[in-house]
Amino acid sequence: MSDIFIGMIMGFVEGMAEFLPISSTGHLILTGHLLGFEGVRATTFEVFIQFGAILAIAVLYWKRLLSLFNIQPLLRKEKKFNALHVLLGILPALIVGLVFYKQIKSLFQPEVVVVGLVAGAILMIFAEKKRPEPISTNLDELTYKQAITIGLFQCLAVCPGFSRAGSTISGGLLSKANYKTASEFSFLIAIPLMAGATSLDLVKNWGNLSSADIPLFAAGFITSFIVAIIAVFTFLKVLGKIGLTPFAYYRIVLAVLFSIFVLL
Repeated sequence: MSDIFIGMIMGFVEGMAEFLPISSTGHLILTGHLLGFEGVRATTFEVFIQFGAILAIAVLYWKRLLSLFNIQPLLRKEKKFNALHVLLGILPALIVGLVFYKQIKSLFQPEVVVVGLVAGAILMIFAEKKRPEPISTNLDELTYKQAITIGLFQCLAVCPGFSRAGSTISGGLLSKANYKTASEFSFLIAIPLMAGATSLDLVKNWGNLSSADIPLFAAGFITSFIVAIIAVFTFLKVLGKIGLTPFAYYRIVLAVLFSIFVLL
């Protein structure tokens, strides 16, 4: 199979799964195993194509991102989404990631992914069943307390397979945000965290690549970017109608498939 075709398949998986509550890590590992695309080169590629997904969110929410540089609403204590919300949303995971970086990397094992898929599914079902009446129906109504709560839930995603989107959206629902607000906040706080973590991993592994890898990486990046835009737009349209439970059941099915094709 050609590098470009592998890149497009893996890019499609990354773009589709990164911002949905289904674990992009689990999907990439399973897909890479089925394609025979594994090892240091594959790991570096999987890190790189995350930039395509990050760019998709930056394009979709560029106005919101630019507004974060305006500190006037923050200084005036206006009830408006601002940079402090984002900071509170990323701070817990940032601290955990920096303090336990080596330990977290050691968790990237197939068995841990299976546990994360199932545990994340249970959390999503719980959040769906126990979610209170929302008090925040858009980002400008999100409180600082809700932002830090969602940030704390994001720490669960250090476990591979748990899903960053699944944990943050669940945390948003339980902290009284509606589906759309929880999802959009999840997308926005992903940008600095993913960009930082991805850059760090990429710098450490860049020496393992050569110019011959450019077609593979380009195909994966472009496909990831395009698919992520479509996936996010579609996800926001359907989430309020179907909720998190179908995604949770899908994760359990994926855990079974993962066990069969990767662990056995």
